[in-house]
Amino acid sequence: MDEQIAEKVARAVSFMQIIEPLKSATRTAWTQTGRRESVAEHSWRLAMLGLLVSLQNQHLDGGRLVALCLVHDLAECLTGDVSAAARPDAAQKRAQEYRAMKELCAPLSALEREALFSLWQEYEEGTTCEARMAKALDKAETILQHQAGKNPPGFDYAFNLHYGKDYFKDDSYLVALRAALDAGTRQRARRESSPCGGRDGPHKKG
Repeated sequence: MDEQIAEKVARAVSFMQIIEPLKSATRTAWTQTGRRESVAEHSWRLAMLGLLVSLQNQHLDGGRLVALCLVHDLAECLTGDVSAAARPDAAQKRAQEYRAMKELCAPLSALEREALFSLWQEYEEGTTCEARMAKALDKAETILQHQAGKNPPGFDYAFNLHYGKDYFKDDSYLVALRAALDAGTRQRARRESSPCGGRDGPHKKG
């Protein structure tokens, strides 16, 4: 067996085991069955949304956008998710995630570490079209989950009408997306406040 290939495989396997806890790290979002959503599930659907958006917007680098979506929450393997509603200190949160990314990427080669860490930094800094799109889509996927999930009593749908609003400016696609998201949020809020309620989720019949 080629020793260099074996080494690459070993690094990949080691890294995949290190990030496995992302499947168990939960977010303050609920699935249609009422189960807490995991960070990995959020990242997967965000990546799917990024792929779709890149197919609809040819000026975007689709591979880079999907990569940003997959990497953006990797640090939460170690830090856990902190809800935006809790209004965490941005600088402190970034510092914690910076350290977590360094630790997570340690088993990888220098080239691999640089690639993943650069993607994380690009997302955090929002310096490219793809990073800015990924940030907007991150908010969009969260709002979509809140619209689809079997949420607990007293869920604050009004929060979603303001959540991440600034990320959807200066781009016609994102303006249209935001309008659709807000319409869906208002519809879900009306359903929840109706006499029949909406605890069975958005697909309830009868």
